Parts: sequence; structure tokens; C-alpha cells
Amino acid sequence: MFYPMSEIEIVVTSKIHNIRGKQVMLDSDLAELYSVEVKFLNRAVKRNIERFPEDFMFQLNNEESLRFHFGTLNKGRGQHRKYLPFAFTEQGVAMLSSVLRSNKAVEVNILIMRAFVEMRRFLSQNFEVFEKFQTIDKKLLVYDQNFTKIFKAMEQKRLTPKQGIFFEDKVFDAFIFVSDLIKKANNTIILVDNYADENTLTLFSDKRKSISVKLYTKNLTEKLLLAADKFNKQYHGLEVFRFEKSHDRFLIIDDDLYHFGASLKDLGKKWFAFSKLTLKTDVITSELPQ
Repeated sequence: MFYPMSEIEIVVTSKIHNIRGKQVMLDSDLAELYSVEVKFLNRAVKRNIERFPEDFMFQLNNEESLRFHFGTLNKGRGQHRKYLPFAFTEQGVAMLSSVLRSNKAVEVNILIMRAFVEMRRFLSQNFEVFEKFQTIDKKLLVYDQNFTKIFKAMEQKRLTPKQGIFFEDKVFDAFIFVSDLIKKANNTIILVDNYADENTLTLFSDKRKSISVKLYTKNLTEKLLLAADKFNKQYHGLEVFRFEKSHDRFLIIDDDLYHFGASLKDLGKKWFAFSKLTLKTDVITSELPQ
């Protein structure tokens, strides 16, 4: 492909990339400027490989290749390149004119050398500007990471209210609230609820299978035990214990301890309050049968 001189200078500068902290040009771009095929250029280099040490030329890895839009390497004809591209530093480009041995190569190399010099001059003169941009980029990256953490926490329902009241007929809202708590569990769930029944188990269906659940209740009926058996066949990890010492309801999610003013099976039917206690969970677990 032929370019007028004024245009080729712009094109050459645009084809200089920063890879591994070095200003380089890729074999495909150089081949285009020299008006030769890439395989011809690389073949000439391989015949004179001793002239191209690592600081003159290196081969891109897969990640770098994708970054510069070469796509996935494919052996199919007419698809993508079979081999990873080569990158040439300023010294490597200068050496190319001696191995290609053409007037066009010498002519283009002069333009390329001037482009490298102009690039260094530009970077040197604008170093402080680039340094300020780099500082801004780092700050924006920190802000972006913090926002990501916040949004992730919100998605995982980690910003759960520590206390509140559900009023009458807020059955669905109360169900979603407890369901979100269940989904947060990473290790264990413990519920102390004297009036738990088979309907209570539906809340635990939102847990991951690896999470263990212990239910303590004085309402240990055959119907509840049958429901627990069926629950374990599908969701696993549920144990039910008879326990009659507690008047209040407590829900433990890993290291978080919640107090409920109503049985979980009756959430939202009438007014009830909940609160996240600051006490350690062992004040409850140490008194429970294992």
C-alpha cells in the first residue's frame, strides 16, 4: 500500500505502540509500510536471527496479541494468523533495512527513525502532563474499586438493616428480608423458634447445599420431621432438635445474631420487630444441644 509522504509520517507515528514498557512496532504494520507480506518479513528476520537479540525484537504472548486485535490464533486457511506477532524496538527496526535489502526499506526506515525520535521528544516535553494523568488514573481506579465493592455488597444484600419493624400484612416483604439473610450464609444457619413448622423450612430452600442448618424447637411434630426428611433429600444439611428453654426467636447466620419478635412462620401477619445483636453468637450456641 502506498502513502504520500505527508500522510505516511502520520501513519508511522500511529503504529508505534508501548508494549512491556518499550516503544515498538508490530511485524504486520512494518510489512504494510515496506509493501511486503508479513511472512516474507519474518522469514528474512529468521534467516538473520543473530542480528535480532531480545532488546531488538520479541514475540507477543496471547494476551498482548488479543490486546492488539489479532484475535485467537487459528490454523485454518484464511482465518487468523498461525503464529503470535513479533514486536520490533527502534534498534530492531533499524536492523530490518539491512536484512530486507531494498530501496523501499531504507526509505521507510528513515521515516520510522524520525518518528521514534519525534515520539521521544513529545513524551519528554509532556512528561509532567502524563504523570498527572497517571495520578488521576490511579485515583479513579481506587474510586472505581470502592464503588465496585459497594455495589457488590448491595447485590449480596450485605447492607441489611440492623433493626426495624414490619407492620401487619407485610408478609412478602418480611419473607424477602429473611430469605436474603439465608442467602448470605457462608457456613451455618441456626434457628431457635418454638413454633417452627414445615412452612418454616421453605425459607431454608434458598441456602446453598453446602450450608448446614440447625433448627431448635419445642414443636417437634411428626409432620415437621417428615418435612425435614424430604427437605434433606433435595437440599441437604438440615438437623432438627427438640428445645424448650427459649421464649424468644433467634436466627444465627454465620457470626451474625438476630432477634425476632415473632415466629418465622408468622412473619408479616402481625406487627413484629427484629434487631441484629452485637453479642457473640456463642452466648446462644453454647447453651444449645449438639
